[in-house]
Amino acid sequence: FYLQYTFPPSCVGETGRVGMPGRREVGHGNLAERALAPAIPSEEDFPYAMRVESLVTESNGSSSMASVCGGCLALMDAGVPIKSPIAGIAMGMLLGDKGTVSDENAVIVIKSPIAGIAMGMLLGDKGTVSDENAVIVSDILGTEDALGTMDFKVAGNSEGITTFQLDIKCEGLTLETMARALDQAREGRLHILAEMQKALKEPRAELPSTVAKVLKMKIAPDSIGKVIGPGGRQIRALIEDFGLANINVEESGDVQISGFEMGRMEKAREMIKTLTAGGGGG
Repeated sequence: FYLQYTFPPSCVGETGRVGMPGRREVGHGNLAERALAPAIPSEEDFPYAMRVESLVTESNGSSSMASVCGGCLALMDAGVPIKSPIAGIAMGMLLGDKGTVSDENAVIVIKSPIAGIAMGMLLGDKGTVSDENAVIVSDILGTEDALGTMDFKVAGNSEGITTFQLDIKCEGLTLETMARALDQAREGRLHILAEMQKALKEPRAELPSTVAKVLKMKIAPDSIGKVIGPGGRQIRALIEDFGLANINVEESGDVQISGFEMGRMEKAREMIKTLTAGGGGG
């Protein structure tokens, strides 16, 4: 599984060279990929290579957290049996003109984007970071991010966090401020997950017709030759006769049959069982 994140200049109304991914794109893509990775099924349960492409077409907020939410929905729509839905939110903070942080003057603001929340914090004129004046901002806009003091991205499911990233421009944050930011991030994350469930409650039961299906079986390692045949003639005949995409045989005896018609795949599996029924040799 990997996630490819692309942020062209056009998505922020600019022009520029489009080529290999820059440092920012690699970092944002890695963050979104790490957020989704814990929900990806094991290779034994889902033997497919999965690639999520996040192409940002417009950005005035947290595109990496939107990539998490959109990427999760894309996996579910494709029929990937993810362990749980994942959503992302980014928190921010703005300081008063005195330039110090305290939770006394922080204010929390929440906006609701389509997929993903970025959070920020605005501080009042007291200028110090204390829990009384801290204002935590959710779904910060581009200007709030640029003028703000904190960019705190948090992603996870309803039970916990899968990844986070924190950037600050001030000298530090109090534990109380961080606790408030995490609590508000959880509220925002749960809100987004609820909105995502309105669109798609669970992964599709079946894979799209354009994706090859996979059947697994196991044969005795000493019967592998009967399936492959001299020079691979037998395995090529099986693939051709049953209209399969491929048959992969491991040295351990694990066999993967892939194709687009389940009926033909099951017939091929029965044929392989017949070929290897005697065991040994071949």
